[in-house]
Amino acid sequence: MGAVQIDHISKSYKEQVALQNINLHIPEGELFGLIGPDGAGKSTLFQILTTLLIPDEGTATVAGLDTVKDYRKIRRIIGYMPGKFSLYQDLSVEENLQFFATIFQTSIEENYHLIEDIYVQIEPFRKRRAGKLSGGMKQKLALCCALIHKPVVLFLDEPTTGVDAVSRAEFWDMLDRLKAHGITIIVSTPYMDEASRCERIALIQEGRILGIDSPQAIVEGYQEPLYAVRAAAFYQSLQDLRQAPFTKRVEPFGEYLHLTTSGYFPEKAIVDFLESRSHSEIEVKRTEATIEDVFLSLTN
Repeated sequence: MGAVQIDHISKSYKEQVALQNINLHIPEGELFGLIGPDGAGKSTLFQILTTLLIPDEGTATVAGLDTVKDYRKIRRIIGYMPGKFSLYQDLSVEENLQFFATIFQTSIEENYHLIEDIYVQIEPFRKRRAGKLSGGMKQKLALCCALIHKPVVLFLDEPTTGVDAVSRAEFWDMLDRLKAHGITIIVSTPYMDEASRCERIALIQEGRILGIDSPQAIVEGYQEPLYAVRAAAFYQSLQDLRQAPFTKRVEPFGEYLHLTTSGYFPEKAIVDFLESRSHSEIEVKRTEATIEDVFLSLTN
């Protein structure tokens, strides 16, 4: 039995289609990522799996329980951290944690081993009101509250949005350690670079699953010629390459442009094209694809 089974799930809001025929199987104990931009359907799918929404079509189970028929049972065995901070802002750190432990008829002491390495980072602020915490501290407190009853499946909806890069990295390190406790973790994120921290990912756009596999397998499946290109006039080189006869797609990636061509072209041919447009300080080299390259390829 898998932790999550989704069969032909669809959901619309009036004329707006949020999910289109989603099929997904997530085994127990996996760290699974749902990767896609804002508006792709990630939060809608999470709300269906956490029994907050009823799908228009299809069925879904969590730990073998139907999300519609067995919603009361599911709510007792899952942890859910929504994208927006939703704890009680006027309660202190320890009061929030105690409140959630009481709701699930457990205690902080009983499951402290699950949250210990997270809670020790916020314990110095345990008397501070939750609304006065920094973004990274709010994130850690919300995770502690979602874990305090030892859930079977943990749902984290865009947990690193709005926090600094260091806190993002720390958060994923914490998730790696949580896996040792046998908890199935399902994370949604718009950050493509976080995909590599998952065992498997699903790429989602406009309510459709574009691909499901390990991050490495998805990247290795990218078969198109890809070049990293840089020139002194960065923006103008982007515009010129978009007009080049050999260009299939070109997008900014940090200090380089990622150029996908419609066939193999020697680096010198690309350099010659840019020089013919009066560019200087040109650098062209073959490069490996990223998750973002794959995502753009699939959406196009």
